[in-house]
Amino acid sequence: MLAAEWIKFWSLRSVPWVLGLSALAIVAAGLKSALYTRDHYTPGEDDPVMMAQVALNNAFGAASADILMLVAGGLGALVVTGEYATGLIRTTLAAVPDRRAVLAAKACVLAAVLSGYGVLAVGASFGISQAVLSGTGIGQSVTDPAALRYVAAAVLFGPVCALVGLGLGALIRHSAGAVVGTVVVLFFIPSLVTERYRWSADLLHALPLSAWQRLARTTLTGLRPSEYPATVTGAWTTYAVWALASVAVAAAAVHRRDH
Repeated sequence: MLAAEWIKFWSLRSVPWVLGLSALAIVAAGLKSALYTRDHYTPGEDDPVMMAQVALNNAFGAASADILMLVAGGLGALVVTGEYATGLIRTTLAAVPDRRAVLAAKACVLAAVLSGYGVLAVGASFGISQAVLSGTGIGQSVTDPAALRYVAAAVLFGPVCALVGLGLGALIRHSAGAVVGTVVVLFFIPSLVTERYRWSADLLHALPLSAWQRLARTTLTGLRPSEYPATVTGAWTTYAVWALASVAVAAAAVHRRDH
């Protein structure tokens, strides 16, 4: 089952190109940010704690997160909707009547691919950006606990977004609709919600993008105080809940509607 899903995933001709080009874009964004910081940084003028955060942000900032989020979420949606569009899903379900097993295999392959992609893209961006900053004294090592959490959060952000796309793809079953739905959930809703009220802060903190943003903050220095701040534990929990819930929703949708 896993082997079959692996072959089907890579049979999409656009997948290698999308993953390769987006990885290059992430690395390029990190390199550009690091070069800017190196050229404008004057040693001794800024808080070392803040500059350590800046160095990490150079490795994987908001632009890189947006790229990863859209690519992973879109691929997750297309893994399911592509089979419905071609009718291949009927052949798959005829060969393997256990629909939950089919979805579990898809989820495992998707998570494995995006995890590997994240390790390569984020790892390359981190290594190159910190090498550029090494001469300034603010470059970070991945062995530092704060840097390790930063990199882990970035790497795991991809599989989480991909599984969200998988869940929405199984529900909507239309490629364009599923991709749009994924963009709305992952990108637009977080931009509309604030921490002004307790209920809105809870909603914001329960979204994948907000969880990544909290995990990416290794220091709260320089931030405007929030009455309802997110927590690191809560952010990791958000990652886990979205991943598991998305797979459960996808399995339930396929089981009920294709039974």
